[in-house]
Amino acid sequence: MPASDCLLCRPGNPLKTLWSNRKLRVVDAAEAGFPGFTRVIWNEHIAEMSDLDGADRDYLMNAVWLVEAALRNELMPQKVNLAQFGNQVPHLHWHVIPRWPLDSRFPQAFWAPPVERSPEQVLAWDVFQEQLENRLPDYWHTLRHALDTLPPSV
Repeated sequence: MPASDCLLCRPGNPLKTLWSNRKLRVVDAAEAGFPGFTRVIWNEHIAEMSDLDGADRDYLMNAVWLVEAALRNELMPQKVNLAQFGNQVPHLHWHVIPRWPLDSRFPQAFWAPPVERSPEQVLAWDVFQEQLENRLPDYWHTLRHALDTLPPSV
């Protein structure tokens, strides 16, 4: 796929950039029903981790670990899912997905069909999700501070 056709490369991508440098950017994935879902995107249009040299692979993964740690510290999910696919968008990026027992797919994968929930469970998730949404600015602040500890990109 040419970079001009890539959803992650197109100018005007609507995803909110939370932090960026010359090598990568971190965005709010804005996935409905999954507050805190974050993506770490390598800026260069490449498809696979093995396309990076060792130093760049380490740099990218350090960023992923920092995102996971900030997410855990601020939003306190029960579990964090990390995924790197690129089947639909062959541009190297990592999904950092916080998971809670009341989310619509727990304990299945984020990509699984929603799990049947009682009206009480749906209401409880809606209330909890609103609380999480209110804590996102604190998460983003912690995230930016953590990512600022990465060495400057060359």
